Amino acid sequence: MVEMDGKENAGGNGGYKKRNNNNRWRRWGVVGAVIAVLVAVYLNPLWHSHTISFLHKPYLCSEDTCKYTGIVEDCCCDYESIDDVNGAVLHILLQELVATPFFRYFKVKLWCDCPFWPDDGMCRLRDCSVCECPDHEFPESFKKPSLHILPKDDPVCQEGKPEATVDRTLDAKSFRGWVEIDNPWTHDDETDNGEMTYVNLQLNPERHTGYTGPSARRIWDAIYSENCPRYAFGEVCPEKKVLYKLISGMHSSISVHIAADYLLDETANQWGPNLELMHDRVVKHPDRVQNLYFTFLFILRAVTKAATYLDQAEYDSGNHAEDLKAQSLIRKLVHNPKLQAACALPFDEAEMWQGQGGPILRQQIQNQFRNISALMDCVGCEKCRLWGKLQVLGLGTALKILFSVNDRGNPDPHLQLQRNEVIALINLLNRLSESLIYVNKMGSSVPSAKEMSSIHRQWGSLIAHWWKMLLKSN
Repeated sequence: MVEMDGKENAGGNGGYKKRNNNNRWRRWGVVGAVIAVLVAVYLNPLWHSHTISFLHKPYLCSEDTCKYTGIVEDCCCDYESIDDVNGAVLHILLQELVATPFFRYFKVKLWCDCPFWPDDGMCRLRDCSVCECPDHEFPESFKKPSLHILPKDDPVCQEGKPEATVDRTLDAKSFRGWVEIDNPWTHDDETDNGEMTYVNLQLNPERHTGYTGPSARRIWDAIYSENCPRYAFGEVCPEKKVLYKLISGMHSSISVHIAADYLLDETANQWGPNLELMHDRVVKHPDRVQNLYFTFLFILRAVTKAATYLDQAEYDSGNHAEDLKAQSLIRKLVHNPKLQAACALPFDEAEMWQGQGGPILRQQIQNQFRNISALMDCVGCEKCRLWGKLQVLGLGTALKILFSVNDRGNPDPHLQLQRNEVIALINLLNRLSESLIYVNKMGSSVPSAKEMSSIHRQWGSLIAHWWKMLLKSN
């Protein structure tokens, strides 16, 4: 046997070498493939964005949680100051304010045909429906026609006219009564009271409704793909960023509220926070969180810019004590010393629309936003439509406040607002304020510094181990 083996080995020495070389090449191939996979995963943009990009993005991570730090992009305030003033002052004021009778009732057109496609969206839960106010419930003052109604055939009411033609010159007193004129940034005819109904927002909270599937996706697809495309990386034109970031921030806020008040068990009618959903839809996406902050600051700037008007406005719901409370809370909000100290200028609108193309760009973005507001009529869930219309009107009101111009293209100081616009504006600010509270409680999915170090050590050890095997195979 030994002799035979010796002859076999001696006689087949060339075959042995060939097999040995083949085995070596296979080992090289396997090890090389594994290293290639490890390196590819390590360099994968999704993984990379949560580790390497940490060094360049405004994240600050401790061992347990991550916080955003530094100046909010395209704004004038930092994350820490906003979190502090929102948690200590704004959130508390806004929660009280939206519960007062004046800000509780919202006028909305719920029954509209979708102007873009047949409405085939069906809501799965009874919580999708809206509880409307009976006539005796909402304030009598809301029923009274305004003395400042413009006729529909007035040229200043026609679509496409500059916003300046709508406004009237005011004297030193900013507020001269609630007006009823269309907001040029939104689709609904706010002067058509015959098709409007009043809704008690406190009885119709923004929450999970079961509205999902193709119908819901089609709304957001139409908003982002046709009317609000994501701006290119490195885009330096702020106007091209604003609309996308506002819609993204509002979308993030809506997702946060759906997850915060979620039907966990339909059989038992058990509601509570769905933290996994909130994490997946918002918290683990840094750009969505940043856009949420941006939208909050944009709306906050509109509120503070309209401070004199809001201070002098008449908050008349028929409940004198509650109306005085609403007026007092508004004044505390718009003249708050802590807010002034933390963030005197949340967003600088003076930097917008500069250059020759400014007026054309403004009109283009206004038309895009009007299309977005029209898409709210295509929402198949009644309660989703309610909150969609309210928040889009709130955004449209902020755009109107910040970007009103006169017939010469200059900023127009003579502001006029509808009652419903102010209600939508304040309720939207409250929604965004709540969303920031929720997001801060959850933290961020960006790995903490300790986790990042551990991940790097593990990957480094694994790659070193395979490299040693590769060298030994030689």
